[in-house]
Amino acid sequence: MISDETAYRRYLNGEEQAADLLVERYGDALTLYINARIRDAHEAEDLMIEAFSLIFAKERPITGTGSFKAYLYKTARNLALRHSRKHRIPFLHMDDLDFEPQSELLSDAALIQSERRSHLYAALEQLKAEYREALYLVYFESMSYREAASVMRKTEQQITSLVYRGKQNLKTILEREGFVYADE
Repeated sequence: MISDETAYRRYLNGEEQAADLLVERYGDALTLYINARIRDAHEAEDLMIEAFSLIFAKERPITGTGSFKAYLYKTARNLALRHSRKHRIPFLHMDDLDFEPQSELLSDAALIQSERRSHLYAALEQLKAEYREALYLVYFESMSYREAASVMRKTEQQITSLVYRGKQNLKTILEREGFVYADE
């Protein structure tokens, strides 16, 4: 498999398919990351495209394994922060909707999984933004602590602390809501 950094260099050398590879590799996940910050799927898609455009428009000094992904997410994070400052509007939580899924469409296992995921996301929303972002980058985006530190403009030690405290707070929130852990 071709590395991100190699694909980026190939794109810069005129190989258009290399850009397609990178967009295919990170486009959806990056859109989800941005959407988690701004809560607008359509704007998130636009900002994802803008993030890639910024990186592809001008050669960037990207070296080392994992650095393309970290640089891409840092660019997307900055775009999302700028967007959030410009567009501060209230949003509707899914919990506020009066919608019940039809039970015959969902198996019990799928319903339980969906409910657990819903509780996890609700618990994540209760965390401090820094904890939530660090956990998201490390666990949902599989970034190393170094990559997450680069994205969030923190040191690796700060990311280590944020992830640790975030997990502790998340566990406390979930326990308060009645969740128990298999290892206890």
